[in-house]
Amino acid sequence: MKTPPPIWLKSGVAIGAGHPCFIVAEIGNNHQGEFDIARRMIEVAAETGIQAVKFQKRDIDALFTRAGRDAPYTGANSFGRTYGEHRRALELTIDQMARLKEIAENLGMVFFFSAWDRVSMVQLLDMDVELIKICSADMVNIPLLRQAGESGLPVILSTGMSELEDVDTAVNELASFHKEIVLLQCNGSYPCPDDQVGLAVIAELRKRYGLNAGYSGHERGLGASVAAAALGACVIERHFTLDKTMRGTDHQASLTPAEFKALVKMVREVEAGLKNQRKQTFAGEREVAKKLRKSIFFARDLPAGHILTEEDLAVKCPGTGVSPVHWREIIGASLLGSARHDEPFSWEMIAAAPQVRRGVSLGAGRF
Repeated sequence: MKTPPPIWLKSGVAIGAGHPCFIVAEIGNNHQGEFDIARRMIEVAAETGIQAVKFQKRDIDALFTRAGRDAPYTGANSFGRTYGEHRRALELTIDQMARLKEIAENLGMVFFFSAWDRVSMVQLLDMDVELIKICSADMVNIPLLRQAGESGLPVILSTGMSELEDVDTAVNELASFHKEIVLLQCNGSYPCPDDQVGLAVIAELRKRYGLNAGYSGHERGLGASVAAAALGACVIERHFTLDKTMRGTDHQASLTPAEFKALVKMVREVEAGLKNQRKQTFAGEREVAKKLRKSIFFARDLPAGHILTEEDLAVKCPGTGVSPVHWREIIGASLLGSARHDEPFSWEMIAAAPQVRRGVSLGAGRF
């Protein structure tokens, strides 16, 4: 399968094979509708080593019907008496979002957000962002997909709550404009049970569509996200919170700053571990081998002319002499001179040299 080409953002960041995994802190609405909390989240996120922060934007009147807005919404996580009041309370203004974009970019991060409706998409595009996120809820929202595709900007598309037929629909729509698309395997449950994560789907998405693929995780732990990097995810997105006990439904499936920092560290370790693609012996290993591997020594004093048997030889450290890989070649040879107990064997000590004399303990790289 041909590797999809990387996607280059205007800031010079590359997303795709051969480049560091693009790790995104999804702030979403965990700022509780408070600008100061949002700003603090960006500042703290920058300290974890991530490359991007992502928010969500909704125009409440464009997104919900009047009945939906007026529906009673009570409970521990409610920010208003009705669902409309609740959603409005969690929204930042577009001017506030523009200020947060400036803060994030000044800290060296990419800033973007998922637009949940056509009004918000226009606002997003007016902010001169580098890429667009389409959330799982809009996988088959053809008008919004078309709006995103027409912009010409790269699109990250989450595939939660979807069958492959839904992904087919979304990809066909977006690809009619361009193929700078990243598909994220995602499970829409908050939090997601570990056995429903579906890490193997990352490779399936890459193969089926010939596009870059990554992972958007809603699980509680870090293991699946780290494994996603090992499986070639070019994007890893996780929700971010300052405190999991804060009011709201997303905090429990979000990572704290300490967890995000640990995630970044482990993903970079995985990437480093994947760089070497072939079995080989490195210089550091050769030095260790001299100490830990073994050579052939004489097990007792022997006279000149003695025909060597297995009882005459021993295998001991260090591995700076003739490797025991040549054991069979030495048995039956005649000594040219006498040998002493614990003296290292050398090829010059025998009369009938074997056909192949490899010499040192690493031999042909065999144990």
